[in-house]
Amino acid sequence: MWNGPNPGPGPRPDSPKPPTIRGVAERAGVSKSLVSLVLQGSPRVSPGKRQAVLEAIEELGYRPNAAARSLSEQRTRTVGVLLNDMRNPWFVELLDGLNSLLHANGLHMLLSDGRLNQRTGEGLTRTFLELRVDGFVAVGTMADPSAIAEAAQRVPTVVAAAREPALPHLDVVAGDDERGARLATEHLIGLGHRRIAHITGLGLVGELRRRSFEATMRRQGLAGSMVVEPSDTTEEGGYRATVRLLSGPARPTAIFAFNDIACVGALSAAGELGLEVPRDLSLVGYDNTYLSRIRHLWLNTVDNASYEVGRRAAQCLLDRMEQPGRPGGVQLVNPTLEIRGSTAAPHADPPDRP
Repeated sequence: MWNGPNPGPGPRPDSPKPPTIRGVAERAGVSKSLVSLVLQGSPRVSPGKRQAVLEAIEELGYRPNAAARSLSEQRTRTVGVLLNDMRNPWFVELLDGLNSLLHANGLHMLLSDGRLNQRTGEGLTRTFLELRVDGFVAVGTMADPSAIAEAAQRVPTVVAAAREPALPHLDVVAGDDERGARLATEHLIGLGHRRIAHITGLGLVGELRRRSFEATMRRQGLAGSMVVEPSDTTEEGGYRATVRLLSGPARPTAIFAFNDIACVGALSAAGELGLEVPRDLSLVGYDNTYLSRIRHLWLNTVDNASYEVGRRAAQCLLDRMEQPGRPGGVQLVNPTLEIRGSTAAPHADPPDRP
Protein backbone atom coordinates (compact mmCIF):
# COMPACT_ATOMS: atom_id res chain seq x y z
CA MET A 1 0.00 0.00 0.00
CA TRP A 2 1.24 3.51 -0.87
CA ASN A 3 1.79 5.62 2.24
CA GLY A 4 3.43 8.60 0.57
CA PRO A 5 1.84 12.00 -0.08
CA ASN A 6 -1.29 12.13 -2.17
CA PRO A 7 -0.34 13.44 -5.62
CA GLY A 8 -3.75 15.10 -5.91
CA PRO A 9 -6.06 15.26 -8.89
CA GLY A 10 -3.32 16.07 -11.45
CA PRO A 11 -3.52 15.04 -15.07
CA ARG A 12 -3.43 11.30 -15.75
CA PRO A 13 -0.34 10.10 -17.59
CA ASP A 14 -2.51 8.62 -20.32
CA SER A 15 -4.83 11.67 -20.69
CA PRO A 16 -5.06 12.85 -24.31
CA LYS A 17 -3.13 15.96 -25.27
CA PRO A 18 -5.08 18.91 -26.69
CA PRO A 19 -4.97 19.16 -30.49
CA THR A 20 -2.29 21.41 -31.94
CA ILE A 21 -1.91 23.46 -35.08
CA ARG A 22 0.56 20.81 -36.30
CA GLY A 23 -2.10 18.13 -35.91
CA VAL A 24 -4.61 20.25 -37.86
CA ALA A 25 -2.04 20.72 -40.64
CA GLU A 26 -1.33 16.97 -40.82
CA ARG A 27 -5.04 16.09 -40.84
CA ALA A 28 -5.75 18.62 -43.62
CA GLY A 29 -2.61 17.76 -45.59
CA VAL A 30 -1.30 21.33 -45.59
CA SER A 31 1.46 23.33 -43.92
CA LYS A 32 1.24 24.97 -40.49
CA SER A 33 1.61 28.40 -42.09
CA LEU A 34 -1.44 27.78 -44.27
CA VAL A 35 -3.48 26.81 -41.19
CA SER A 36 -2.39 30.12 -39.62
CA LEU A 37 -3.57 32.00 -42.71
CA VAL A 38 -6.99 30.34 -42.44
CA LEU A 39 -7.24 31.24 -38.74
CA GLN A 40 -6.42 34.87 -39.61
CA GLY A 41 -9.15 34.95 -42.27
CA SER A 42 -6.62 35.60 -45.03
CA PRO A 43 -8.07 35.78 -48.58
CA ARG A 44 -4.88 34.21 -49.95
CA VAL A 45 -6.12 30.65 -49.29
CA SER A 46 -7.97 28.69 -51.97
CA PRO A 47 -11.55 27.63 -51.12
CA GLY A 48 -10.63 23.94 -51.26
CA LYS A 49 -7.73 24.16 -48.82
CA ARG A 50 -9.69 26.50 -46.55
CA GLN A 51 -12.49 23.95 -46.35
CA ALA A 52 -10.03 21.13 -45.62
CA VAL A 53 -8.50 23.12 -42.74
CA LEU A 54 -11.89 24.04 -41.29
CA GLU A 55 -13.02 20.41 -41.41
CA ALA A 56 -9.80 19.30 -39.67
CA ILE A 57 -10.31 21.95 -36.97
CA GLU A 58 -13.86 20.71 -36.41
CA GLU A 59 -12.89 17.02 -36.35
CA LEU A 60 -10.02 17.53 -33.90
CA GLY A 61 -11.78 20.14 -31.75
CA TYR A 62 -8.83 22.50 -32.11
CA ARG A 63 -9.02 25.87 -30.35
CA PRO A 64 -6.36 28.50 -31.12
CA ASN A 65 -4.22 29.78 -28.27
CA ALA A 66 -5.36 33.40 -28.00
CA ALA A 67 -2.22 34.57 -26.20
CA ALA A 68 0.12 33.00 -28.75
CA ARG A 69 -1.92 34.35 -31.63
CA SER A 70 -1.90 37.88 -30.21
CA LEU A 71 1.90 37.74 -29.96
CA SER A 72 2.34 36.56 -33.53
CA GLU A 73 -0.17 39.02 -34.97
CA GLN A 74 0.70 41.88 -32.57
CA ARG A 75 -3.04 42.20 -31.92
CA THR A 76 -5.18 41.13 -28.98
CA ARG A 77 -8.51 41.30 -30.86
CA THR A 78 -10.00 43.07 -27.84
CA VAL A 79 -11.72 46.43 -27.43
CA GLY A 80 -11.80 48.19 -24.07
CA VAL A 81 -15.22 49.63 -23.23
CA LEU A 82 -15.40 52.05 -20.31
CA LEU A 83 -18.88 52.87 -18.96
CA ASN A 84 -19.24 56.00 -16.88
CA ASP A 85 -21.61 54.12 -14.56
CA MET A 86 -22.42 50.44 -15.12
CA ARG A 87 -25.65 50.82 -13.10
CA ASN A 88 -27.28 52.88 -15.87
CA PRO A 89 -29.75 50.58 -17.70
CA TRP A 90 -29.55 52.72 -20.85
CA PHE A 91 -26.20 51.16 -21.70
CA VAL A 92 -27.65 47.66 -22.21
CA GLU A 93 -28.99 48.28 -25.70
CA LEU A 94 -26.01 50.46 -26.61
CA LEU A 95 -23.65 47.62 -25.71
CA ASP A 96 -25.80 45.25 -27.75
CA GLY A 97 -25.43 47.46 -30.81
CA LEU A 98 -21.71 47.91 -30.17
CA ASN A 99 -21.02 44.22 -29.65
CA SER A 100 -23.05 43.05 -32.65
CA LEU A 101 -20.65 44.69 -35.09
CA LEU A 102 -17.44 44.13 -33.09
CA HIS A 103 -18.19 40.42 -32.70
CA ALA A 104 -18.94 40.08 -36.41
CA ASN A 105 -15.43 41.42 -37.05
CA GLY A 106 -13.69 39.05 -34.65
CA LEU A 107 -13.32 41.52 -31.76
CA HIS A 108 -14.24 40.99 -28.11
CA MET A 109 -15.29 43.60 -25.54
CA LEU A 110 -13.63 44.10 -22.16
CA LEU A 111 -15.89 46.14 -19.84
CA SER A 112 -14.94 48.46 -17.01
CA ASP A 113 -16.92 50.75 -14.68
CA GLY A 114 -15.60 54.32 -14.63
CA ARG A 115 -17.47 55.12 -11.40
CA LEU A 116 -15.76 52.24 -9.60
CA ASN A 117 -12.37 53.15 -11.05
CA GLN A 118 -12.73 56.70 -9.75
CA ARG A 119 -13.70 55.44 -6.30
CA THR A 120 -10.70 53.11 -6.04
CA GLY A 121 -8.28 55.67 -7.48
CA GLU A 122 -7.44 53.59 -10.55
CA GLY A 123 -6.77 55.31 -13.85
CA LEU A 124 -9.80 55.27 -16.14
CA THR A 125 -7.87 53.90 -19.11
CA ARG A 126 -4.62 52.56 -17.64
CA THR A 127 -5.69 48.92 -17.36
CA PHE A 128 -6.97 48.79 -20.91
CA LEU A 129 -3.73 50.25 -22.23
CA GLU A 130 -1.69 47.78 -20.19
CA LEU A 131 -3.75 44.95 -21.73
CA ARG A 132 -2.84 46.34 -25.16
CA VAL A 133 -6.40 46.55 -26.45
CA ASP A 134 -6.78 47.16 -30.19
CA GLY A 135 -9.33 49.93 -29.64
CA PHE A 136 -11.16 51.84 -26.94
CA VAL A 137 -14.74 53.08 -26.52
CA ALA A 138 -15.77 55.49 -23.75
CA VAL A 139 -19.51 55.36 -23.05
CA GLY A 140 -21.18 58.27 -21.27
CA THR A 141 -19.87 61.46 -19.70
CA MET A 142 -16.63 60.80 -17.84
CA ALA A 143 -15.51 62.64 -14.71
CA ASP A 144 -12.04 63.06 -16.24
CA PRO A 145 -12.20 63.59 -20.03
CA SER A 146 -8.42 64.06 -20.14
CA ALA A 147 -8.05 60.30 -19.61
CA ILE A 148 -9.94 59.76 -22.86
CA ALA A 149 -7.60 62.17 -24.61
CA GLU A 150 -4.63 60.15 -23.34
CA ALA A 151 -6.09 56.91 -24.67
CA ALA A 152 -6.81 58.50 -28.06
CA GLN A 153 -3.11 59.26 -28.46
CA ARG A 154 -2.24 55.56 -28.14
CA VAL A 155 -5.11 53.50 -29.60
CA PRO A 156 -8.09 54.12 -31.92
CA THR A 157 -10.73 55.68 -29.66
CA VAL A 158 -14.44 56.51 -29.95
CA VAL A 159 -16.75 58.32 -27.52
CA ALA A 160 -20.36 57.08 -27.44
CA ALA A 161 -23.39 58.69 -25.76
CA ALA A 162 -21.40 61.77 -24.71
CA ARG A 163 -20.11 64.90 -26.42
CA GLU A 164 -16.68 65.45 -24.90
CA PRO A 165 -13.78 65.66 -25.28
CA ALA A 166 -13.54 67.12 -28.79
CA LEU A 167 -10.20 66.15 -30.37
CA PRO A 168 -8.85 66.17 -33.95
CA HIS A 169 -8.64 62.35 -34.26
CA LEU A 170 -11.54 61.30 -32.06
CA ASP A 171 -14.98 60.13 -33.20
CA VAL A 172 -18.07 61.01 -31.18
CA VAL A 173 -21.41 59.23 -31.64
CA ALA A 174 -24.40 60.37 -29.60
CA GLY A 175 -28.09 61.08 -29.70
CA ASP A 176 -29.23 64.56 -30.71
CA ASP A 177 -29.83 65.81 -27.18
CA GLU A 178 -31.14 69.22 -28.20
CA ARG A 179 -33.76 67.67 -30.46
CA GLY A 180 -34.75 65.12 -27.81
CA ALA A 181 -35.23 67.78 -25.11
CA ARG A 182 -37.25 69.88 -27.53
CA LEU A 183 -39.55 66.95 -28.31
CA ALA A 184 -40.19 66.34 -24.59
CA THR A 185 -40.82 70.02 -23.80
CA GLU A 186 -43.06 70.63 -26.82
CA HIS A 187 -45.10 67.57 -25.88
CA LEU A 188 -45.81 68.97 -22.42
CA ILE A 189 -46.59 72.43 -23.77
CA GLY A 190 -48.91 70.89 -26.36
CA LEU A 191 -50.89 69.24 -23.57
CA GLY A 192 -51.50 72.66 -22.03
CA HIS A 193 -48.81 72.74 -19.34
CA ARG A 194 -47.29 76.10 -18.53
CA ARG A 195 -45.48 75.47 -15.25
CA ILE A 196 -42.87 73.00 -16.42
CA ALA A 197 -39.70 72.06 -14.55
CA HIS A 198 -36.56 70.36 -15.81
CA ILE A 199 -34.39 68.12 -13.62
CA THR A 200 -30.90 68.55 -15.06
CA GLY A 201 -28.01 66.16 -15.73
CA LEU A 202 -24.23 66.37 -15.86
CA GLY A 203 -21.63 67.31 -18.45
CA LEU A 204 -22.20 68.69 -21.92
CA VAL A 205 -25.12 66.32 -22.50
CA GLY A 206 -26.88 67.75 -19.45
CA GLU A 207 -26.11 71.27 -20.61
CA LEU A 208 -27.46 70.65 -24.12
CA ARG A 209 -30.74 69.23 -22.82
CA ARG A 210 -31.14 72.09 -20.33
CA ARG A 211 -30.44 74.76 -22.94
CA SER A 212 -32.89 73.19 -25.37
CA PHE A 213 -35.58 73.03 -22.68
CA GLU A 214 -35.05 76.70 -21.83
CA ALA A 215 -35.00 77.78 -25.50
CA THR A 216 -38.23 75.89 -26.22
CA MET A 217 -39.95 77.45 -23.22
CA ARG A 218 -38.80 80.93 -24.24
CA ARG A 219 -40.08 80.47 -27.81
CA GLN A 220 -43.51 79.70 -26.37
CA GLY A 221 -43.46 82.76 -24.11
CA LEU A 222 -43.08 80.63 -20.97
CA ALA A 223 -39.71 81.84 -19.72
CA GLY A 224 -41.26 83.21 -16.55
CA SER A 225 -42.86 79.91 -15.52
CA MET A 226 -40.04 77.47 -16.22
CA VAL A 227 -37.87 76.03 -13.43
CA VAL A 228 -34.51 74.27 -13.68
CA GLU A 229 -33.59 72.01 -10.76
CA PRO A 230 -30.07 70.53 -10.48
CA SER A 231 -29.56 66.82 -9.84
CA ASP A 232 -26.98 64.06 -10.20
CA THR A 233 -28.82 61.76 -12.70
CA THR A 234 -29.57 59.10 -10.03
CA GLU A 235 -32.95 57.92 -8.74
CA GLU A 236 -32.24 59.47 -5.35
CA GLY A 237 -31.22 62.71 -7.05
CA GLY A 238 -34.46 62.76 -9.04
CA TYR A 239 -36.46 62.07 -5.89
CA ARG A 240 -34.84 64.90 -3.91
CA ALA A 241 -35.09 67.35 -6.81
CA THR A 242 -38.81 66.60 -7.17
CA VAL A 243 -39.46 67.02 -3.45
CA ARG A 244 -37.87 70.47 -3.69
CA LEU A 245 -39.92 71.35 -6.78
CA LEU A 246 -43.23 70.18 -5.33
CA SER A 247 -42.59 71.90 -2.01
CA GLY A 248 -41.95 75.30 -3.57
CA PRO A 249 -44.31 78.27 -3.79
CA ALA A 250 -45.33 77.57 -7.44
CA ARG A 251 -45.68 73.83 -7.91
CA PRO A 252 -45.10 72.69 -11.51
CA THR A 253 -47.74 70.66 -13.29
CA ALA A 254 -45.13 68.80 -15.36
CA ILE A 255 -41.51 67.68 -15.00
CA PHE A 256 -39.06 66.74 -17.74
CA ALA A 257 -36.28 64.66 -16.18
CA PHE A 258 -32.76 64.23 -17.52
CA ASN A 259 -33.11 60.44 -17.70
CA ASP A 260 -35.47 57.59 -16.84
CA ILE A 261 -33.68 56.85 -13.57
CA ALA A 262 -34.26 60.38 -12.29
CA CYS A 263 -37.82 60.19 -13.59
CA VAL A 264 -38.48 57.09 -11.46
CA GLY A 265 -37.28 59.09 -8.47
CA ALA A 266 -39.68 61.88 -9.44
CA LEU A 267 -42.53 59.37 -9.64
CA SER A 268 -41.75 58.11 -6.12
CA ALA A 269 -41.65 61.65 -4.72
CA ALA A 270 -44.99 62.53 -6.30
CA GLY A 271 -46.59 59.43 -4.78
CA GLU A 272 -45.23 60.16 -1.32
CA LEU A 273 -46.60 63.72 -1.51
CA GLY A 274 -50.06 62.46 -2.42
CA LEU A 275 -49.99 63.44 -6.10
CA GLU A 276 -51.31 61.15 -8.82
CA VAL A 277 -49.40 60.78 -12.10
CA PRO A 278 -50.51 61.94 -14.61
CA ARG A 279 -53.68 63.50 -13.13
CA ASP A 280 -51.82 65.90 -10.81
CA LEU A 281 -48.35 65.79 -12.32
CA SER A 282 -47.07 64.82 -15.77
CA LEU A 283 -43.63 63.25 -16.13
CA VAL A 284 -41.30 62.70 -19.09
CA GLY A 285 -38.01 60.82 -18.85
CA TYR A 286 -35.18 60.26 -21.29
CA ASP A 287 -33.43 57.19 -22.80
CA ASN A 288 -36.37 54.74 -23.15
CA THR A 289 -34.78 52.18 -20.85
CA TYR A 290 -36.54 49.04 -19.65
CA LEU A 291 -37.55 51.03 -16.54
CA SER A 292 -39.88 53.20 -18.59
CA ARG A 293 -41.57 50.07 -19.99
CA ILE A 294 -42.37 48.49 -16.61
CA ARG A 295 -46.16 48.40 -16.55
CA HIS A 296 -46.75 50.09 -13.20
CA LEU A 297 -44.33 52.89 -14.18
CA TRP A 298 -45.17 53.21 -17.92
CA LEU A 299 -43.25 56.44 -18.43
CA ASN A 300 -43.31 58.75 -21.38
CA THR A 301 -39.69 59.10 -22.47
CA VAL A 302 -37.36 60.13 -25.25
CA ASP A 303 -35.97 57.15 -27.17
CA ASN A 304 -32.32 58.02 -27.73
CA ALA A 305 -31.76 55.21 -30.28
CA SER A 306 -29.19 53.51 -28.04
CA TYR A 307 -28.72 50.41 -30.23
CA GLU A 308 -28.01 52.59 -33.26
CA VAL A 309 -25.59 54.75 -31.26
CA GLY A 310 -23.69 51.60 -30.27
CA ARG A 311 -23.67 50.19 -33.80
CA ARG A 312 -22.39 53.45 -35.29
CA ALA A 313 -19.74 53.74 -32.59
CA ALA A 314 -18.50 50.26 -33.49
CA GLN A 315 -18.35 51.17 -37.17
CA CYS A 316 -16.41 54.36 -36.37
CA LEU A 317 -13.94 52.32 -34.34
CA LEU A 318 -13.47 49.77 -37.13
CA ASP A 319 -12.90 52.58 -39.62
CA ARG A 320 -10.40 54.26 -37.34
CA MET A 321 -8.53 51.01 -36.79
CA GLU A 322 -8.11 50.85 -40.57
CA GLN A 323 -7.23 54.55 -40.90
CA PRO A 324 -5.90 55.85 -37.56
CA GLY A 325 -4.99 59.28 -38.92
CA ARG A 326 -8.30 60.21 -40.47
CA PRO A 327 -10.09 63.32 -39.13
CA GLY A 328 -12.50 62.88 -36.25
CA GLY A 329 -16.12 63.92 -36.31
CA VAL A 330 -19.46 63.96 -34.52
CA GLN A 331 -22.40 61.77 -35.57
CA LEU A 332 -25.82 62.52 -34.08
CA VAL A 333 -28.65 60.00 -34.09
CA ASN A 334 -32.20 61.33 -34.17
CA PRO A 335 -34.31 60.56 -31.07
CA THR A 336 -38.05 59.99 -30.97
CA LEU A 337 -40.70 60.49 -28.26
CA GLU A 338 -42.38 57.43 -26.76
CA ILE A 339 -45.89 58.19 -25.46
CA ARG A 340 -47.10 55.88 -22.70
CA GLY A 341 -49.03 56.77 -19.55
CA SER A 342 -47.24 59.42 -17.51
CA THR A 343 -48.50 62.63 -19.15
CA ALA A 344 -51.91 64.25 -19.53
CA ALA A 345 -53.42 67.70 -19.75
CA PRO A 346 -53.10 69.61 -16.46
CA HIS A 347 -55.98 68.64 -14.19
CA ALA A 348 -56.23 72.13 -12.71
CA ASP A 349 -53.96 75.08 -12.32
CA PRO A 350 -52.56 74.52 -8.80
CA PRO A 351 -52.67 77.51 -6.52
CA ASP A 352 -49.42 79.12 -5.46
CA ARG A 353 -48.28 77.94 -2.05
CA PRO A 354 -48.19 80.61 0.64
